[in-house]
Amino acid sequence: MKTLLIILSAIGLLSLNSCKQETDPLALMENPETRIEVFNAISRNHDYMTEFMKSMHDNQHGMKMMMKDSTMMHSMMNGMMNDGKMMGTMMKMMHEKGMMSEDCMESCSKMMGEKGMYMNGTEMMDNKEKMGGKADHAEHH
Repeated sequence: MKTLLIILSAIGLLSLNSCKQETDPLALMENPETRIEVFNAISRNHDYMTEFMKSMHDNQHGMKMMMKDSTMMHSMMNGMMNDGKMMGTMMKMMHEKGMMSEDCMESCSKMMGEKGMYMNGTEMMDNKEKMGGKADHAEHH
């Protein structure tokens, strides 16, 4: 009787253990209905969407895909145009990569200042004041 109980217990444990399924993300995404449910769950949850966008930004292929989406790029550019700090960060990056000259950066900083857009958090406004930048952006073109 004890032996039978041990054997049945072993069989029961093995069968319950076999019910445990490993979730393969790629297999999950192969089913179109499941894939749509996952996409909807991500897009409807702010935290998931933020994490997804961070993942896209950290992935070179994801960045290329987002840059090819003209609607998304246009939306991001419009958002940046209304945010002096973001614009200042972009200008600083362009300047550091040699895509924007010092004169151009100073002129843009001046124009933004005149429009009340200040690049808080960047050093550009301080640099402009120290260097006594050019008054006209067209001088270096």
